[in-house]
Amino acid sequence: MCNTMRRKLFLNKSTTACGNSTRRRCIRRFESLLVAGIGLAVLGSACSAADWSFPRGDAAASGATTAQLPDELAVAWEFNADDAVEATPIVVGDRVYVADVMGKIYCLARSDGQERWRKDFGTGFLASPVIAGDRLVIGDYDGNVYAISASDGEELWTATTDGEISGSAAIYGDKVLVACQDGKLYCFELATGNPVWTYAAEDQIQCSPTIAGDRTFLGGCDAKLHVVDLKTGKADGDALPLEGPTGSTPAVRGDLAILPTHDGSVFAFDWKNKQQLWRYEDPLQAQEYRNSAAISADVAVVSSQRKQVDALDLKTGKRLWRHTLRRFADASPVIAGADVWIPATDGRLLRLALADGTVKWTYEIRGSFVAGVAVTDSELFVADDEGVVRCFRGK
Repeated sequence: MCNTMRRKLFLNKSTTACGNSTRRRCIRRFESLLVAGIGLAVLGSACSAADWSFPRGDAAASGATTAQLPDELAVAWEFNADDAVEATPIVVGDRVYVADVMGKIYCLARSDGQERWRKDFGTGFLASPVIAGDRLVIGDYDGNVYAISASDGEELWTATTDGEISGSAAIYGDKVLVACQDGKLYCFELATGNPVWTYAAEDQIQCSPTIAGDRTFLGGCDAKLHVVDLKTGKADGDALPLEGPTGSTPAVRGDLAILPTHDGSVFAFDWKNKQQLWRYEDPLQAQEYRNSAAISADVAVVSSQRKQVDALDLKTGKRLWRHTLRRFADASPVIAGADVWIPATDGRLLRLALADGTVKWTYEIRGSFVAGVAVTDSELFVADDEGVVRCFRGK
């Protein structure tokens, strides 16, 4: 079956979310040619590692790393998946893990992109897998959660939810967290898949759970930022108001949580004291945010559906600079050292200067980038809407 027909079948099975945004977003992605955080503990600063173990770089979903890639990059290898890839590759040790929209998971050799194994579930994946020791965990659009062996793809257990899963799972100790469009956060045992507890929001949840210490953070279509105690599965006080729905994954740095909304606001909260610190809105034209923020020590970077990439002062919310894309970026931005990486739907992979937003480097394909980038200390990995996975290294 051709890729176009397979994608149409997948899109027809998509459910609605935040006022029918999920199916509309998927259709727009394919016609105009998701990302997510996991972890065990709060990370107080951008990560720096040989791996990209989390969909948003670290447990706190900062979307940032201190790694600085070489000035000039070239494609080291390419791998062709059978269908489009909308999720960030996960890089652990000598392997790269990728999931496509038609339900296949691929394990690739990091050195040369050769396929180690694949597992076909015949469903669809919109978010990245996560790795917990020797296990890979992922949720699908039918509401199933799978745990398989990371070494050979053997299926270990399957759990079920009551709605589409469009964000990545998270790992907290010996537990698995999965947010679902039935409005619930599920906690399962990592070893067996047995249910532990369930937390209910008032509307659908499209994001990945963000973890900071023993708390997890969820942005909801109920226009609230939920903070949940991971030990009990109960709310940590009242949810913080957003005044509009969101499907973005919260980015956390210390006591600070940053969350964009569909309605064009970017909120900063002191989540421990339950206080809004600032709120950014474009004074001239309302933006629309469908992805997540990247935050470093001083700057938050957001990318809107109206083609604007904005850098905001992390303390005040004041806009520092703006870069206008040719077409919008579905993928969330990533801060890597002195750079901001933007994979856009016009087929360009852009490297912007974190200092002022100027273009430093570009790479262009015929198709479209929907998935986010994975950045290690010496490589960049990204996949496109034709299923091509690329590894870039210094020339």
